[in-house]
Amino acid sequence: MSATRCFRSDRNRAEFRLQRVRKRLLIAADVDRSLHERAAADGRFDIIERPVRTEDELAAIVGDCEVLVTRSFNRVTRRVIDRAPRLELIAQGTSGTDNIDHAAARERGITILNLPGANADAVAELVIGFTIALTRTVPAYTRELLRGVWNREHCATRHELRHHRLGIVGLGEVGRRVAKLAAVFGMHVGAVDPYITEFYNATRVESLEELVRNHDILTLHVPLTTETRRMIGAPQIAAMPPGSILINAARGEVLDQKAALDALRSNHLAGLALDVFDPEPPTHPFPDDPRLILTPHIGGCTHEAKSAVGAKLYEKIVVFYK
Repeated sequence: MSATRCFRSDRNRAEFRLQRVRKRLLIAADVDRSLHERAAADGRFDIIERPVRTEDELAAIVGDCEVLVTRSFNRVTRRVIDRAPRLELIAQGTSGTDNIDHAAARERGITILNLPGANADAVAELVIGFTIALTRTVPAYTRELLRGVWNREHCATRHELRHHRLGIVGLGEVGRRVAKLAAVFGMHVGAVDPYITEFYNATRVESLEELVRNHDILTLHVPLTTETRRMIGAPQIAAMPPGSILINAARGEVLDQKAALDALRSNHLAGLALDVFDPEPPTHPFPDDPRLILTPHIGGCTHEAKSAVGAKLYEKIVVFYK
């Protein structure tokens, strides 16, 4: 056999071995292009980019992928996992992973990667924006001006943020950033979180009951677990001071949304801001009320956050396969 034929044979065998070890990486959600580009340039991954929204759509495409990239709206159920017999890794660019069936993944030895804090700045800034908008009644003023009403009569009854007491439920990545930003405005910040010892820019509050009773703005920043599901319901909202403001940018299921809307309707709450819902998207109408701010789960969605998520997801996937 000639040296040239020998070289070609060795090269073909090497290429065949490389093809066998290349991982099929399915991007099933809208993530930053940097993830696709860096993974494609890596040479160890075959990239399939098929963003989907429903469980049925996801189950139909997982096939023989080894790596599945998702977002919180992708329902990675046992059924989806069963449809992916070669699945080794689920990589999600969010902090919470309650959309994934952890038990089913664990039974199969599938690793779940997430990115705590990657979009925390974005969520925290939106929460502070909600706080300013509601304490200064910005939506109400906007509506009046759109109707041609110039009304400054009661503007001096609105308070600066340093007047208010902010209660934070959950002092993780987002909660800490909210506390830091609120402290800059001179707000008194209290927080409850039984799983941490360092409270940074917040004063530790011993119980949820004490927190809701003594703070006139309440913002939720807990993951969805059996412990936190509906942790803020009618009794907790009733215990808040009259005229309080309630903000949820965590998960829709941690708040009894009907109880919150009822409290707004009865004027017990002076403002309500919801970035998350149960279910998503919502299936029922909302009242046309200037004290109610609604956004479609965009708290962690900014250019900066999306770019960071794409880069960090790629880095964590590469580390997993080293």
